[in-house]
Amino acid sequence: MRGMRPLLAAATLAAAAGCTTLPVPLPAPCGQAPVLALSPSSLGRSLALHQLLLVQGADASTHRLEALLEADAASVRLAVLGPGAQPVARLAWDGQRLERTQLPGWPASLPAQRVLSDLQLVLWPAGEIARSLPAPWTLDTHDGERHLRCGDELVAVVRYTGASQAELSHRRDGYRIRIESKPLAEVPS
Repeated sequence: MRGMRPLLAAATLAAAAGCTTLPVPLPAPCGQAPVLALSPSSLGRSLALHQLLLVQGADASTHRLEALLEADAASVRLAVLGPGAQPVARLAWDGQRLERTQLPGWPASLPAQRVLSDLQLVLWPAGEIARSLPAPWTLDTHDGERHLRCGDELVAVVRYTGASQAELSHRRDGYRIRIESKPLAEVPS
């Protein structure tokens, strides 16, 4: 574990930068869930979505957010909107580099890498996710759900509650995100 401290410190410093090159995922022990960093092309389709997000934190706080998501074979772009539909955070992922910009006050407990990872856990093909996981992590799919496990421990569950609705419950970290998506073309301007 001592040998991991410099690596964790380096990862923390890299995450604090405005532009981060994500490392190749290392085998994650059952401590922290692996951070997904799948290529945009592995999504296998293009997306242009307006999303309403209801985020319930481990501290029982609830936040309602809006986001704009665009993805194609070259990149994934996400803008989180605040009051007046002004962007408060932006992420761009090209498969090698994760760029983020955010306004002061964005929660430090919500790193860009985790946002991208959760997004991919919900939207990317299950087979792509499963192939990227280090042992002993697995992804099971059945009955409209995805189960992220470490060995026998159920760490996170994604439930698809409708054609355009999903819920991610990260059991270990104690947060839940409800997502309602609409194609951007259907959103009134």
